[in-house]
Amino acid sequence: MTGSVAEASRELEDLLSLAEGEDVTLRGIYDVSALRADADLMLWFHAPTAELLQKTLRSFRQTKIGQSVELVWSSMGIHRPAEFNKSHVPSFMAGVKAREWVCVYPFVRSYDWYLISDEERRAMLAEHGIMGREYPQVITNTVSSFALGDYEWMLALECDVLHDIVDMMRHLRGSQTRRHIRVETPFYTGRRIDPAKVAQTLR
Repeated sequence: MTGSVAEASRELEDLLSLAEGEDVTLRGIYDVSALRADADLMLWFHAPTAELLQKTLRSFRQTKIGQSVELVWSSMGIHRPAEFNKSHVPSFMAGVKAREWVCVYPFVRSYDWYLISDEERRAMLAEHGIMGREYPQVITNTVSSFALGDYEWMLALECDVLHDIVDMMRHLRGSQTRRHIRVETPFYTGRRIDPAKVAQTLR
């Protein structure tokens, strides 16, 4: 990274302030180093429109920090009413504060998932939900990404203790919905860090 750490940090802070003024919210910047060989940093933004997110990413890539890293993965999702629970919204939209750790991954359902009866799908999702509620300390964020990339859904799990995500994911392997997953990688897991410390983290 060219220039001083302080200069790069100020530039990032300025960008985040401008983005906030345009109704773009930073959910978190995460240190994913050691958890992935291909990445050190993950950014999670949300906004009312896709165009605002595109603009924010372009602006980030023009900063000193953005120019010092290589973009290895990017995905976008949109909140749509849940199939069997129209009132459900992702935690980040419900005003739930961000947690210390996040695990982000996409998934694609089986080819026949959308062809089986509503009753059967509802029962499997209910079972999955009941099993997940055994881990209330893990908050969930599911958004739709059909036609926005290679995936159908994006999921972000947040918690303050890393092993809670590990334990919950292992537990949910026993859900009947597991029979209807074709793709659920890549996984990006990281610890939330102060934006002021990003430049130092990348040194």
